[in-house]
Amino acid sequence: MQSDWLVPQWQAPARVHALCSLRTGGVSAAPYAALNLGDHVGDRPEHVAVNRTILQRRLGVRPVFLQQVHGHQVLTVQADTPDACQADASVTQQQGLACTILVADCLPVLLTDSAGSVVAAAHAGWRGLAGQAGVGVLEQLVGQMCELARIGRAQRPAALMAWLGPCIGPGAFEVGDEVRAAFISGQAQAASCFMPQSRGKWLANLSALARQRLARLGVTRIFGNDGSAPWCTVSQPQCYFSHRRDRVSGRFAACIWLD
Repeated sequence: MQSDWLVPQWQAPARVHALCSLRTGGVSAAPYAALNLGDHVGDRPEHVAVNRTILQRRLGVRPVFLQQVHGHQVLTVQADTPDACQADASVTQQQGLACTILVADCLPVLLTDSAGSVVAAAHAGWRGLAGQAGVGVLEQLVGQMCELARIGRAQRPAALMAWLGPCIGPGAFEVGDEVRAAFISGQAQAASCFMPQSRGKWLANLSALARQRLARLGVTRIFGNDGSAPWCTVSQPQCYFSHRRDRVSGRFAACIWLD
């Protein structure tokens, strides 16, 4: 942890840069205090604009913000790509642009290849992660990354790596039967990521579900969130925004870019 930023510790190439903002270091007032980067949560637009400028100065490149809808559409980011395109993941091979995901309990996933030729980011809430018929946002994103970088399936374990950022932890993410069914219908192994509770509820391990999906796709070098307490957005109000905890909440960002 460094000041107001979380810098991923992983084996990315030197030209690949990534960071995750915390909730500190901005200008927004409560309940959005302080570095809220979401322009859709009720915060004052002028405060969000200042906070986004703070982020861009820290990155040194332009963060490209999406209109996230809990789906699995992937946007290829170019120099002329505007903010607010509807998608839940982005990928680029261009310098000067940061693939950027906003979250406040959902899981941010950053990816790159060992050659440093492509970077990508995904918004992995449970709906986007589960997808339809076993195809969700990670399946779509890894497929497009590999197409751009010309990485074959047999090359994926050596070529690709992922970093998982903070999200709602397995001790706080209570879900219903429909969420569990959405995962285990396509992958029986996913049952291990759900712990039974009373009244037909389950505690879901979102980061473990993402790790399973990535491993099935051939991405075996996975860093960051391991489901332990320090990564839980709900239990650390001093560091992270959390919609589940606060209901009215700001958003923090996970960003990745090429120099």
